[in-house]
Amino acid sequence: MSQDEVSRMRPPLVPLATLIGRELRNEKIEKPYVKYGQAALAKKGEDYFLIKLDCQRVPGDLSTSFSVFAIFDGHNGISAAIFAKEQLLDNVLSAIPQDISREEWLQALPRALVAGFVKTDIQFQQGGETSGTTVTFVIIDGWTVTVASVGDSRCILDSQGGVVSLLTVDHRLEENVEERERVTASGGEVGRLNVFGGNEVGPLRCWPGGLCLSRSIGDTDVGEFIVPIPHVKQVKLSNFGGRLIIASDGIWDTLSSDMAAKSCRGLPAELAAKLVVKEALRSRGLKDDTTCLVVDIIPSDILFLPPIPRKKHNMFSSLLFGKKALNSVSKSTNKLSAVGVVEELFEEGSAVLAERLGKDFPVNTNSGIHRCAVCQVDQTSADGLSVNSGSFFSPGSKPCEGPFLCSNCRKKKDAMEGKRPSRPTVTA
Repeated sequence: MSQDEVSRMRPPLVPLATLIGRELRNEKIEKPYVKYGQAALAKKGEDYFLIKLDCQRVPGDLSTSFSVFAIFDGHNGISAAIFAKEQLLDNVLSAIPQDISREEWLQALPRALVAGFVKTDIQFQQGGETSGTTVTFVIIDGWTVTVASVGDSRCILDSQGGVVSLLTVDHRLEENVEERERVTASGGEVGRLNVFGGNEVGPLRCWPGGLCLSRSIGDTDVGEFIVPIPHVKQVKLSNFGGRLIIASDGIWDTLSSDMAAKSCRGLPAELAAKLVVKEALRSRGLKDDTTCLVVDIIPSDILFLPPIPRKKHNMFSSLLFGKKALNSVSKSTNKLSAVGVVEELFEEGSAVLAERLGKDFPVNTNSGIHRCAVCQVDQTSADGLSVNSGSFFSPGSKPCEGPFLCSNCRKKKDAMEGKRPSRPTVTA
């Protein structure tokens, strides 16, 4: 057989650009590795975190595994942070229908997170405790990342393209105009602390209670306009992966998102978390509890995320060939960002429960039994009320449309919308 015949029998070589294109079209099926690091320094001892790597959508099936990372920054005590750490995951998972595909599970996750946050808040407030907590709750399933948050703990994504994205929204009254307007429309008052002589000091707070946040879990002694309904964002990473930095406000009061990301690029997650905390402390010392989780979502064939290459810039060439140099930089930037492309699947931050639970909730109208969309308790049609219905005398009331709420969760919904003053029923 001649050399030419051998050459013709060989399969054609696949160009590198085609291989990269396949990667970007998500043709790689292997699940990524999830590696993490954690670091913390305590001032008041009110920060808690949760790390669970062995969760399964289908118990006993390792192929359905997912990971959970969360930070709970407590205030006015530790009980709310501890309670949320212990109960929130179970409450979220109980709100997801059984025997559904992975794609359906991921689509159901944002609504289940809302239900889980509200249920956890109701359960905690029934105990009569008065502390509260922020929550930043992250679920990683393959290349898909879903983040739910209330308060001012933050989660950022540092993609392999070098783009830093914020996956949460800060619910601080000082910075969030929409939240200020919502609180005042629901009956709360927003203002600064008055000191002797009538001078106002400090950040904007909600009264009664004096809380700087507009969303949290707990805070029984503050008005119901401080809601537990989370901002939720779901994204899908490219097969090149990315890094999450989840941290309490002890980090973000000192470092911007870009500063935190740049301070630890190219380092393993365990060392990166320690370096972020060290960087935050260097500028102002330990003023608050400071907790940081760094989570790397990486292809299965590399040990850790490589550093993002720095683009070289020749000043002489820029002056001599200004337009051409600019175009070259633009093209290289486009190639770099393509490597770290992130697809946004879902984002919603409304504080209105009816908007977050939707109308396409599974309902069995033939049985006469309805399941509460928040607490998952079954009730008869006479006991359950649609979340979309108004008062009994409202012409726009639609009591037959799901999802349904039990009487207790309906009271919580009305109170969050400012429809009545509310204090939780304390159980012995």
